[in-house]
Amino acid sequence: MLTRATRVRLGLLIAGTTVANIAMMTPSPSSASAAAATHEHAALQRLLDRAVAVGGVPGILAEVRDGGRRWSGTAGVADTATGRARRARDRYRIGSTTKTFVATVMLQLVAEHRVSLDDTVDRWLPGVVRGNGHDGGAITVRRLLDHTSGIFNYTDDQAALSRYPSPTPEQLLDIAMSHPPAFVPGTSWAYSNTNYILAGLIIERASGGTLADEIATRIARPLRLAGTYLPRGADPVIHGPHSQHYTKKFQTGPDAVIYDATEMDTSLFWATGAMISTAGDLNRFFRALLSGRLLPAAQQREMFTMVPTKDWIAGSAYGLGISSVTLSCGTTVWGMGGALFGSFSYTYGTRDGEHMLAINVNGDWTDGGWEDPIGIFTDALEVEFRPGDSRAPRRSMEPADPA
Repeated sequence: MLTRATRVRLGLLIAGTTVANIAMMTPSPSSASAAAATHEHAALQRLLDRAVAVGGVPGILAEVRDGGRRWSGTAGVADTATGRARRARDRYRIGSTTKTFVATVMLQLVAEHRVSLDDTVDRWLPGVVRGNGHDGGAITVRRLLDHTSGIFNYTDDQAALSRYPSPTPEQLLDIAMSHPPAFVPGTSWAYSNTNYILAGLIIERASGGTLADEIATRIARPLRLAGTYLPRGADPVIHGPHSQHYTKKFQTGPDAVIYDATEMDTSLFWATGAMISTAGDLNRFFRALLSGRLLPAAQQREMFTMVPTKDWIAGSAYGLGISSVTLSCGTTVWGMGGALFGSFSYTYGTRDGEHMLAINVNGDWTDGGWEDPIGIFTDALEVEFRPGDSRAPRRSMEPADPA
């Protein structure tokens, strides 16, 4: 079951009763595995099957890119009403992985000398970060991107959020400023979605464009990420092929009601977690980012200057919109995870981006075997990136599109 501790650990972008157009539904039995796995990924396919059969998630998909080859696997259903199987090309809400896109755009602006990581928030948004001990003159862009600002996390005040069915960024900041900071800037680490609302506004001020347009023109179009975009305004629809997104709204117990959260106004999350993408697009994006194709060397070094995390994902460190996780097998992988109502996802891989795993479940609970979907993802990373893996030759995998 998904616990309060899990929500804190992942820094989920969850805000109580803010989901729009949720309809109650009844789950149907999961389908069988989408297809037989190739030999070298049989263990990963078995894990996907077990996530459905034992973990009780509606459906799960994964894509591996390893060098010039690609493998994908699925289990369970995209739609419990029709029994339609999950597909590798399904689009889904990526939650906090949005932050990696936002940080990449910010660092591109830094490379263009339009922003400095040492600029204060007041330099770009004068008077916005004020009150209850907050001081925008003492918080830099760097502190926003690596979560060392100490600014209160607005998604922790669900009572205030319930007053805004479709909030503006300014209203979200007002909620954050009504609380004292967690610590003096630069003295600790705490995951705060408010940081990236501020970062998004700074990007718009510095670039003169909308955040959605900057992500599209700087990242999605050049990399041919056809299924990746930041919704505009309160658009609740996932455009293009997608699975349904199912949520128990963090209720526990076998009788917890399941809701359909596929259509949702994500203006509440915007720059901190509203984006939509696919497993293939995310692997392509992170492969380009990790290999140094999206940022000059100086900004690449800044992004990957990591700080220790607190009360978050076990074994993790955080840079500028990017995280690393050291697995129990000793391997360290790099990427980001995210979640919204009805969608949990991870995309992590080797530091050079040559070996990537993207994985998503279209539910936000587990019924057994794991505490939460993060446990499933951790096991998947352990399977895929264990040292000394003697998988079959790559020729048994499908050729991947160049990226």
